[in-house]
Amino acid sequence: MTGPLRCRLGDEEGMVTAFVVIFTLALLAMVGLVLDGGLALAAKVHAIDDAQAAARAGAQAIDIPLYRSTGTITLDPAQAVADAQGFLAAAGEHGTVTVAGETVAVTVTITQPTQILSVVGVDQLTVTGTGSATAQQGP
Repeated sequence: MTGPLRCRLGDEEGMVTAFVVIFTLALLAMVGLVLDGGLALAAKVHAIDDAQAAARAGAQAIDIPLYRSTGTITLDPAQAVADAQGFLAAAGEHGTVTVAGETVAVTVTITQPTQILSVVGVDQLTVTGTGSATAQQGP
């Protein structure tokens, strides 16, 4: 090619390559957000489920002698914490357990490793789930 046509084509060398690289990186980032975001959401649901189940396990630690003598439902705080922690240990999770009155609150933290976002330096996502249960007498 000679003349003005060659000059016009020569000015745009490499433009398609830059566009493809940028577009590919953007597409990879979107796929990473979708995949790793979905995994993080699943981990959060799992953390909430485990926290709620552990809280229910802890809320069953009623002080039986006191209930038999007075008819009042009162939690044994030490036993409630131990039962909730025992449930978490059996589930392979770690969390914090607090007892306030007749309510057991549990917070579970899960660290979810990333699959694609690790390419851009995000190696893990941390999610938390909370649950609580209150000891009460049924009908």
